[in-house]
This record gives sequence, structure tokens and C-alpha cells, in this order.
Amino acid sequence: MTVNTTKTVRELALEVPNATRVFERLKIDYCCGGGRNIAEACAVAGVRVDELSRMLEEAGDVRDEARDFATGPLADLIRYILDTHHVYTREESSRIRALLEKVCTKHGGNHPELLEVRSLFLRLDADIQPHLLKEEQVLFPYILRLEAAMTAGRPAPFAPFGTVENPVRMMMFEHDTAGDLLCEIRAAASDFRVPEDGCMSFSALYQALEAFEQDLHQHIHLENNILFPRAVELEEAACAA
Repeated sequence: MTVNTTKTVRELALEVPNATRVFERLKIDYCCGGGRNIAEACAVAGVRVDELSRMLEEAGDVRDEARDFATGPLADLIRYILDTHHVYTREESSRIRALLEKVCTKHGGNHPELLEVRSLFLRLDADIQPHLLKEEQVLFPYILRLEAAMTAGRPAPFAPFGTVENPVRMMMFEHDTAGDLLCEIRAAASDFRVPEDGCMSFSALYQALEAFEQDLHQHIHLENNILFPRAVELEEAACAA
């Protein structure tokens, strides 16, 4: 397929079902960096555009998520994010913290990079947990009330934060911070390559960290590129009605 290099990463991620899987393999930032055009994103990742085109062609039509959330009720997308990504993040964070303690205790002397990985992951986890709560207790309930009001032909609900753009802006800033920490973790862990003297727990830790990274990328993609822009558009439509 031919890729239009003037399109943004976000646009391609929404238009091509398999795009995010290919972006993940090529280390193209499609969650926090979704606003870049394809030419710039490829340059940053050190990827040729023709290589991206070839891989998209070869990847077929496998979808990144179980359903297409670019359209349809936002309530369905929010429920999916909560049931899939929020649950996974909480469960895996706990498991990874335990693995880090075990592996650092056994291998930290010979592999001091593990101590840096642990420090970075604990910082990431400390940022993520309150972030999830803010979405669950403040932002998502407002979006649900907003959509319900629009569906019923009622005025937009009162927004204690002024406009939905304000919490969205904060959530996206926190997503950027999480994305930076993920990059630092991957660099400290040498792209999650297990050393020759690494045990099964060492391997399990790096596999878990890489899977956590990929899931968080998908999580942020659904919010930054689909949920948040649609929520802003919905509120603007409600205010104009």
C-alpha cells in the first residue's frame, strides 16, 4: 500500500486496522506522538516510509482492538478501557513490582541496570495509579453524562472543571510523562534483552515489562486519538445546540 506521508500518525492508526501493530514493531510513537505526520514520525523512529508501507501491506487486516471505537457510543469505549486496560494495568503493576523485587535481589549486584529499571517503573506506577482514579472518578463520568444528555436532547451537564478540554489536557500531559518513562525503562533494560546469566524470573520480568509497555501504548492510543477528541467535539456540539 502507498502511505500518504502528510497524514498524521493518528489518522493512519484510525484508518488502517493493523497500523498500531506495525507502529509498535517499528517503535513509531502512535499514542503520545499521534499528532506528527507520517514523514516526521518515520524520521524520528529511523524508519523508511517504504518499509512502513511494506509492513502495513504484509500485516493484513487483523484489528488492534476487539471492536472499532472510532464510531459508536462513547460509553462502549469507556467500558472497554475500564474493563480491559485499567484492570490489566492494576493487576500487572502489582505482579511487576513483585518480580522487580525478586530479580533485583538475585541479580542486582551483577546487573545494576535492574535497579534503574525498578526505580523508573516505580515512578511510572506512582503516576499511573492516581491517573486511573482521576479518569474513573472525574473525567469518564462527565463524558458519560454528556453523551446521555445529548442522546436525550437535554442541555450539557454542569462541568466543575469549566470545559472537558481542561481535564483532557491534563490527562494528555500525564500520558506524555508515562510515554517518556516507558522509553527510559526500555533503554535501561536494553530493549528487554535478557542477559545470558538471566534466570526464568529475569525473563518473566522483561516479558511482563514489554507487554505492559504495549498495553499502555494501546490504552493511551484509545484515549488520546479517539475518546478525548470525540468528547471535546461532543461538548462543543452540546454547547452549540
